[in-house]
Amino acid sequence: MNFRATRRVFLAAAVAASTLASAGIAAAEAIKVAAIYTLPVEQQWISRIHKALNAAAERGDIEYTYSENVANTDYERVMREYAEQGMQLIVGEVFGLERAARKVAGDYPETAFLMGSSFGPVGPNFSVFDNWIHEPSYLSGMVAGAATESNLIGMVGGYAIPEVNRLMHAFMDGAREVNPDVKFLVNFIDSWYDPPKAKESAFAMMDAGADVMYAERFGVSDAAVERGVPAIGNVIDTSGDYPGTILASAIWHMEATIDKAVENVTSGTFEAIDYGQFSFMAFGGGSLVLDESLVAPETVSAVKAREADILDGMFRVNVNDQRPVSDN
Repeated sequence: MNFRATRRVFLAAAVAASTLASAGIAAAEAIKVAAIYTLPVEQQWISRIHKALNAAAERGDIEYTYSENVANTDYERVMREYAEQGMQLIVGEVFGLERAARKVAGDYPETAFLMGSSFGPVGPNFSVFDNWIHEPSYLSGMVAGAATESNLIGMVGGYAIPEVNRLMHAFMDGAREVNPDVKFLVNFIDSWYDPPKAKESAFAMMDAGADVMYAERFGVSDAAVERGVPAIGNVIDTSGDYPGTILASAIWHMEATIDKAVENVTSGTFEAIDYGQFSFMAFGGGSLVLDESLVAPETVSAVKAREADILDGMFRVNVNDQRPVSDN
């Protein structure tokens, strides 16, 4: 993308006065945090990070600055500028520029970096995260599998990267649990934000017989509304925008990840680790939103029972990072 980077600054109103028992200090000043986003903060994935950082700023835990619409070609420069400004924690997503981002982190060992990434952390200061919401995705698949009458579900994704693939596979596994006969149509639009293209792909799947849509990208639910077909949401809850259409959504809550990273930076214990676990349901990083008015009672009961199994550690959702494909 060739968007020009724009900057907005959100300053916390007060200094944090919370006790940090683990650090053994009575109070701490708000740390300086910057985020770098390649898309607008309204985009679903990025909006969850932005929401969590705003919440921390409103509590007074951090002073929050961010840049949105940063092109990959400008990303390294913006990272360096924030590091030079003395930011203590820099948050972002580096899926398209892993090597450059890690080089910057290596040049600023005193700055903590927390980046969405397909790869692992690197010492001493480059930590990674991702939206590991495969668990609620599995549950939403159960809803879809029970809802389909044609036994054909359409799935429109952005890019076939591990972070997307594992959610789609979990959804498919959940659908198969309740409906062994279900089949899938899968397509990737090769864009993180192209609602018209996603909508066009959804229409094609519905023309082929899909009667439930998995809306990994914006645009799919719009097509579902026009055709009167139910849909499953992803990352954010859009049921208010599409009343009567969204059966369930797998929701990502970034707060647990952000709060842990901020705590570690504040206490001086930040190190290079994978924060992925904090997106699991057990940590409050993922959840299922279910519209019980649109879902059969027996399906609701089955989903809630499986959710309890996940939270109790009695059921583990399989992780499959391979590209999902349509059934023949």
